[in-house]
Formats: sequence, structure tokens, C-alpha cells
Amino acid sequence: MRAAVKIAVRGRVQGVGFRPFVFLLAEKHHLNGKVQNNMDGVKIHLEGESTEIQAFLSDLKSNSPRLSKISEILVSEVPLLNVVGFSIIESERSGTSMLVIPIDSAVCDDCLKEMNDPKDFRYQYPFINCTQCGPRYTIIRELPYDRWFTTMEHFKMCPDCRKEYEDPTNRRHHAQPIACPKCGPKVRLLSGNGNEVGTDNPILETINQLIDGKIIAIKGIGGYHLCCDARNERAVSLLRKRKRRPERPLAVMASSISALKEFAEVKDVECTLLKSPESPIVILNKRDNYDLALNVAPGMKTIGVMLPYTPLHHLLFHDPKMTCLIMTSANPSGMPILYQDDEALTYLNGIADYYLVHNREILHPVDDSVVQIQEGKIDFLRRSRGYVPDPFVSEKNVSGIVAFGGQQKSTFTIGRNQQIFVGPHIGDLENIETIQHYKTELEHLLKWIETSKSVGVIDAHPGYNVQNLVKEYGFEQILEVQHHHAHMAACLDEYQMNKKAFGIILDGTGYGLDGNIWGFEIFYGDEADFDRMAHLHYTPLPGSEKCIREPWRNAVAMLVSLLEEKGYAMAKRVFPNKANEIDILVKMIEKNVNTVYAGTCGRLFDAVSAICGITRVSSYDGEAAIKLSELVDDSIIHEPYPFELYEKNQLLTINFSSMLESISLDVLNGINTKTISGRFHETIVQAIIYCMDQLTLQNSKLEKTVVLSGGSFHNRYLRKRCIQELTIRDFTVFTPEKVPCNDGGLSYGQLVVAAAKRRASQCVLEYQQK
Repeated sequence: MRAAVKIAVRGRVQGVGFRPFVFLLAEKHHLNGKVQNNMDGVKIHLEGESTEIQAFLSDLKSNSPRLSKISEILVSEVPLLNVVGFSIIESERSGTSMLVIPIDSAVCDDCLKEMNDPKDFRYQYPFINCTQCGPRYTIIRELPYDRWFTTMEHFKMCPDCRKEYEDPTNRRHHAQPIACPKCGPKVRLLSGNGNEVGTDNPILETINQLIDGKIIAIKGIGGYHLCCDARNERAVSLLRKRKRRPERPLAVMASSISALKEFAEVKDVECTLLKSPESPIVILNKRDNYDLALNVAPGMKTIGVMLPYTPLHHLLFHDPKMTCLIMTSANPSGMPILYQDDEALTYLNGIADYYLVHNREILHPVDDSVVQIQEGKIDFLRRSRGYVPDPFVSEKNVSGIVAFGGQQKSTFTIGRNQQIFVGPHIGDLENIETIQHYKTELEHLLKWIETSKSVGVIDAHPGYNVQNLVKEYGFEQILEVQHHHAHMAACLDEYQMNKKAFGIILDGTGYGLDGNIWGFEIFYGDEADFDRMAHLHYTPLPGSEKCIREPWRNAVAMLVSLLEEKGYAMAKRVFPNKANEIDILVKMIEKNVNTVYAGTCGRLFDAVSAICGITRVSSYDGEAAIKLSELVDDSIIHEPYPFELYEKNQLLTINFSSMLESISLDVLNGINTKTISGRFHETIVQAIIYCMDQLTLQNSKLEKTVVLSGGSFHNRYLRKRCIQELTIRDFTVFTPEKVPCNDGGLSYGQLVVAAAKRRASQCVLEYQQK
């Protein structure tokens, strides 16, 4: 029996070869009709035998292209039109947008095979791509995703590319960035002063300069990287000196998994991530026979590694002498990613010896994503290229909610119906350039997503720039969300928990409801609200932000405030060259001059790191905590130091006075810092567990479910041991996997809180109306 149906497919179905897939599927099942991109996703009209239509729908769901992600298929019967054949028709731009914006993807194996084939007309072409790989989000100007709405519109297709583009049986059918050496983008090598280097092969000349120890700025999919030979100690040291990046670990790109295994340990799950279409940087353990330059990741037992993810990257490794390169973001510290050629030439003057550039414009810059595997699960440190702006599907209606995140590691999140779009990693909103970059990307996504502006959500910290930024967008309502509640809510929503739970949130800074700085919290609540159950005893930060940049100041303040005269004397012994400054800090604390009070895990790590002499002045965010955590052996359980716990106003408070005194004495007595670090880590774990024991003992009706979040839970030992101890006590433990547990996931949590509060207020209104 013949029938006709209309099919609407929603999800990530544009820019992934979906229409050619539908075309071939229709041919396979002898069906007539048409397929079209529109603002709602993909629209299909099918006519043919009912059994074949059902078979078509089954294949549609189970055999879709690897980059596609179907969220919904709507099917309805329509009258027969007696269409002849099957065709792909021009996109329709009318209607309400429900599109999922296509993401950038690492080059596929088929394209690499062609690029390395001397007989192929795209042999060694650095911009080869197809419907299953290449740039997407970074080059889109408008939706729907068609070539004339991208930065490829200026490149007129040659007959060979046009033939592939129009052939429904070809894997480049409607591949919008399709190109070849005759008609597509080209690379050029520029000298340090911006003049073009005369060479027939800019990539080969770049390889020669890298072998010679030069530093090259390379334009990629999402922006510029600075690149040099990762085994050349002189080149790496020179890069650090020029970039003024003395300590922060540098990411590396290895030519292959086998090359990577020469200096790092890689498990199967990590290998899968490295070779995935998203191709993130993965944090791996160094091998004992690690042979890269010592200055790549000094003082670290881990290293961030990625594989080549563009054709250009692969071509840089064609010389067998080149197997591992530094590939670090080129932006100056604190500034947004560099992606425009004129800016790169300006900012990198005196840093880069050469520039390998191309003429395919980048519209939306994206940083490399960074992940690690903890307890077999993915842990995002930065979620960006390859993942954004792919949406999450929620069980709740989140339309009209836009969350602005915080001040550090900033992202934004937009709700549309039951879709949650988390934007790219922006960075710290501490200068005009980064704020403008934030606004540009936010406004593009708001335009594409086409949602109302009902609620703007911000962090409750009165000093954060989002407090003013949100006022520029005309929201009907502005909602402030407590920092750590947002962290907790993000994890609750990820696992669709519709009940109360504990939240253990450890991080560096979050404005508290009492005006102090929180960051060592045990909450009990849900997405809409929470109760604070336990926290760390507050200590002063004289000089406020300066204590964060110079952790020794924070250490002195903790010792003096917690141990008084004994702590003052101990501080002078631990920091003998800071006697005058210590006296000034004491007076600042006594007179409460430019002093805030904090109880955070991040500041506790800073203090112990400084006392141990590991990091007394930080050169990058989180350095003190990261280097202290790198010392701990997470294969054994360490003996904890003593600590105290007291209760006041039904709130448990942890006091680490005894621990800090013991650590200081251990340092003065020459105890190994690895031993101190291990004991310190275990003390934090035991303090948390003791609190949880007390709380559940006091109230046996509390749910034995707990989420762990906040940036300190990137720490492998803390996460592993907390999970172990909580599980022994019959808690069900959840950790974030979709977004970072650091402030990169904050905007997602803010949106979740706002949606929950809106549902709660609507329920109250409905009840009152009854």
C-alpha cells in the first residue's frame, strides 16, 4: 500500500552529511520525495510503499552519520503528491529556529587517506574536508548552514569540487567547506615582520624552521597557536621567556598514538578520546622515560597531549624527525584567543619568528577543549572546540533563561524549550577585550537560537562584571544565584535528580550569603534551594586578591589568625625573609584594612603550598594547588593530620589549626614535601567524611545521595578518596561529566537554578489559584 509522510528531524542534523544520507536511504528503499534544511532541522517528504517507509524510519534512527545526533523525529501522514524521484532542495530560512549548530570536527580517516595519496587531486592539501569532518561553528555567519552563510562564500568552487558537491552519492555532497588547491583557501608563511617568505612550499619551510628551533605562530580552525619543537629545550625556554609564561604547563601535539607513548602513559579510554572527532587535549601521566624538554611541564607528573586534528597539523609531521610539537594558545595572558590575522601580527611581534597563516576567515574563535579521565569517567577542565555549542537535552522547559556565569573561566548558557546551549570557553572577564569577546559570542548565539529574554541569571558576587553586563540585554527579570548552589545544581540536573541531595563543593572563590568568601561547603538541597550544613572556619585575606597572587601572604594570615602568638612566631620561622611584611599583614588584620574573610579549599591549598615552599608567588591561576596536588601519591591512603570540628547555630565548622601547625613543624623539621602533601590531602578527605557522618547521624531521614563539584574536585586524590569513603557509607555519589566542575560549568548550573525556581513559583501560583 502506497503512503506519504512528512518527517521533521531535530538535533545535530545540519553540516553532518544528513541530507545526502537521507537521499541514499530513500534510494535504498525505493522512495520518492525531497529533503530540505530549514530553521527547524531537516524536513523530509516521503512517498512509497508503507513497509519501505517504516524500514526507512528504522534506518534513519539507527544508521545516521557519525557526527549527527538526533534528538527528535516527528512523523505525520500527508496526502500523496505523486512526486517523481527524490531530490535535495534549497534550504528554507523562515520559521522559528530549533537548529543545533554544527560543531567543528577533526579530520576523518577518509580525507587523510586522500590527502596522502599522490594520485589524488587534493594531495597534501591542508584544507581537505567532507561532510564528516572539518570546520563548522567557527566559520558560520548565518543559519541555516549553507556555504553562502559561511566564510567559504568567497571561494568559488571549481568544476571538480562542484561535481562532488552536487553528487548525492558522494561523501562531499553539500559539504559546505569543500575546497581543493585550485579553488580553496591557501597557506602562506610570513616572517616575523609580516612579510611573505618566498617559498613554493610554505608548510615544508615551516617544518624546516621548527627543526631549526624557531617559534611559529600557526593559524588553525579556532585561532592561533604558538608552536615549537617539544624536544628542543632551548626553543621551549625561549618560548616561555618571550611569552612571559615561566611555569604554566604547555600543551603538546604528538604525531600519533605511538609517538605519544614514547613519553606518556595512555589508557584505552584516553586513546579513544584523543582519536575522537572532538579531539581534545587529554591530561596524561608522564612515563618514567619521559624525553620531552624538561621545561614543557616543569614540576608536573602529568602532561596535556592532543593529536593532530586538522589536515594542516598532519602535514607538519610529514618529516619523521618531527614527532612532537608544543601547541599552546597564542593569546597573551588574560586576553581572549587570537584569531584575526592583524591582531596576531601585532600581539605576537617579538614572540613568533614566523607566521603560518591562511585566508579562510575565522568568525568564532574556540580554544582547545581539555579533559582528563578520573575513576573511568570524563572530567572536563575546559569544554570548547569540538563540543560547543552542541546542546544538552533537559526534561524541563528552560526557554527564555540566559545565564552569564561568573568572573573566571567564564561561559554563558542559553535555554530554548528543552535544549540547553553552553557557549565556548571565554576566559576571565577582567579586561575590556575579553568582555567584548564574551558579548560578541553571546549575541551571535542569541541570534541563532532565537529565544526570548525572560530571565537573566548572574553570580551573586557584587564585584563581578556580569552584574553590569546582564543589564545591557533587557531581561524581564534578573536573578542572582549563589555560586556553590550553581555548581551543585549543574550536577543534579546532569543526572536528572528530582529529589534532595547533599552537595560537597570545594573551590577557590564564591560569594557567600553572609558576605564572606565561601569555598569549602557541604549543602543539602535541590535545584531550587539549599541549606548550608558545614563549612571551613573563616580566616582573613589581608590585601584580598593579592593573597591569591602571593599565597605566602594567605599562609601567614591563616597561621596568625588560627594560632595567634604561636602562629605569628611560626610564620616568622617559615618565612624568615618576610619579617617586615608579616608585621604589616598582622596590623592589616587587626585593623581590618582591605581584608576579607574566606573559608575556601583553594586558599587552604595555597597556604599549605606556600608553607611547603612549593609556590609562594603564583605565576598562573591555581598554580599553588596544582603543584601541591602533583606531589601526592594517589595509589596509597595517607595518614591524616589532626583537625577540629565544632558546631555553632546548627552549622558544623571545620578548623584546621592543628593541621597547619603540624605541617609547619614538619616543614621546619625537613620532612619530605611528598609526605606532607599526601597527609594534607587525606586530612581534607577525613574532615569531609567526619562531617557527613555527623550530619547523617543527626538526621537519618536525609537522602544518602551526594554530588561532588567545584574546581578542587579536579584533584584526583580528593575525588577518588571522597568517592571511596562515601561509597563505603552507602552514599550514591555523582560527579560532573557533561560540563567542568570548575567555573566553566557555573552558567549551566545558574540556568538550572533559575528554571527550578520558576517552576516552583508557577506551582505556588497554580496552588493559590485552586
